[in-house]
Amino acid sequence: MPVVEVETRSAEETEALAALLARRLSPGDVVLVSGELGAGKTTFVRGACRALGVTARVTSPTFTIGHRYAGSVEVSHLDLYRFRGLSAAEWGDLEPYFEGAVVFVEWPEAGAAALPSPRASVRLEHVSRGTRRVAVDADDKTLLEEVAGADPGFRHGD
Repeated sequence: MPVVEVETRSAEETEALAALLARRLSPGDVVLVSGELGAGKTTFVRGACRALGVTARVTSPTFTIGHRYAGSVEVSHLDLYRFRGLSAAEWGDLEPYFEGAVVFVEWPEAGAAALPSPRASVRLEHVSRGTRRVAVDADDKTLLEEVAGADPGFRHGD
């Protein structure tokens, strides 16, 4: 998949970047969000949720596995951090989150064999204090153009 890299210098910039991506999403789309602990995965998802009309508090579902939010579309937010793969029974528990929703999956590596094909994959990395590198992979050229057209305050990776 082609990749666009952008550096953000605050949580607000990370959320704004996610909002750009979210404008191109619709129910049935899956976005995989990966990165080390504290890289800003939930911050990214929060920004996307806001752009999708979610007004509820967006928090990490690490211990609950998933949250479902109502917005202009339904949004599911999953966190597979505690998983080491997905059994058929575990997939059965997660499957309803994918029905009729835009879905964000943090720590998707554990579900790689079972998860639906993503519309986009996002990787967040620490660059320095407060600065993150956000790499977005997608086959959808218009989605990548939306992210690449981010506010000039963002620094694009080459």
